[in-house]
Amino acid sequence: MRILGIDPGYAIMGWSVLDMKGNRFRAVDYGSITTDAGVEMPLRLRHLYSELTAVIERYRPEEASIEELFFNNNAKTVIHVGEARGVAILACVNGGLDVYEYTPLQIKQALVGYGRADKKQVQAMVKTILNLEQVPRPDDTADAVAAAICHGHSAGAVQRLEKLKKRGMKRII
Repeated sequence: MRILGIDPGYAIMGWSVLDMKGNRFRAVDYGSITTDAGVEMPLRLRHLYSELTAVIERYRPEEASIEELFFNNNAKTVIHVGEARGVAILACVNGGLDVYEYTPLQIKQALVGYGRADKKQVQAMVKTILNLEQVPRPDDTADAVAAAICHGHSAGAVQRLEKLKKRGMKRII
């Protein structure tokens, strides 16, 4: 399975493409899309959309994993990140990908085994799981890799639940 991981942001949007075979991951590529602060928001969103669309077209992932919005005290920032997140989801859906969303707590739990792990612990696990020489930079890129790994660990359970839903089962015992 090829997974696109996304850490949404409007100044920096991290992305990663990982292949997962069995329970092993291989980094295909990763990076970040940046926008300049002085550029109007609609133009920044257009740039994020077109660059992420190019990543999708180039690597042809099968599924996408995106981090859910983490609320902070600055409402303007939350709104802008939400807009960037919406653009990322739209690029994925238009690219034919199923999109799966994970909270920061779920991502930390999947990588470190502890939902309150700090950023350095998550980054160390990203490096270890992918057998990298160094942690992907910037942090947004490492977060996108973590989101993809989280989905890889969760995908089997998600797919089993979806099959049960298609069969009309409402309860799992």
